Amino acid sequence: MSWNLKKTIVLVGMMGAGKSAVGRSLSALLGVPFRDSDIEIEKAANMSVAEIFSRDGEAFFREKEHQVIARLLKGRPCVLSTGGGAFMNARNREIISDQGLAVWLNADLDLLWSRVRHRNTRPLLRTADPRATLREIYEARVPVYALADVDVESAPEYSIPDMAQRVTQALLTRPDVLEETA
Repeated sequence: MSWNLKKTIVLVGMMGAGKSAVGRSLSALLGVPFRDSDIEIEKAANMSVAEIFSRDGEAFFREKEHQVIARLLKGRPCVLSTGGGAFMNARNREIISDQGLAVWLNADLDLLWSRVRHRNTRPLLRTADPRATLREIYEARVPVYALADVDVESAPEYSIPDMAQRVTQALLTRPDVLEETA
């Protein structure tokens, strides 16, 4: 089976939703490149996202993030994983809507916490009560993620390949974005 991807698929959602892992699996399934906006920012800055946050602040990081997303959307259609806060930026939502398709990997708070609680690579969770912080971020962001073009629910029993299949099935409802070619 082969596919024709007509627009870049932009994976959005909370930290821990699986955007990078599902994105890699989805890109392999569809036979298109995978890009990660955080990795592209780190390459350009020659430092980690956490270091950029620490040295230059969130506003500087968000501006660089917007520039990277805009550049990647202009290229060949691919699967693009974005940082958890990227879709919160109205400029990013607008450019994604114009040039790509936003897919929300919709995971509930308990699942997200189970995935991020043992990692110290999340600058926004470096607080006295990281679970409470995650809940606050989740509650603030879910209404914005709900604006995505496609919503694919995640659950603990779904493997990464399962989620890539679920995203593909959702995309097949959008012939303007994805079509099966043979």
